[in-house]
Amino acid sequence: MMTGFGWGFGYLGMILMVVFWGLLIAGGVWLARAIFNSGSSQHLPPPPTAREILDQRYARGELTREQYELMKRDLA
Repeated sequence: MMTGFGWGFGYLGMILMVVFWGLLIAGGVWLARAIFNSGSSQHLPPPPTAREILDQRYARGELTREQYELMKRDLA
């Protein structure tokens, strides 16, 4: 009668097989994440500051000069 998990390696063979496949799967996941996430957040421009938003709103004509000056003083 044969015992063990085949080819005479027993429990050590089973443990090594689980470790091998675990490392292989973890490496595949790491590689996929590295490929698909390369640069997704690295190339985004920084969000505009409050002053830049205020300047843009004034340039579009959404604010009067008085409103612009008042808000500019509030931001300073």
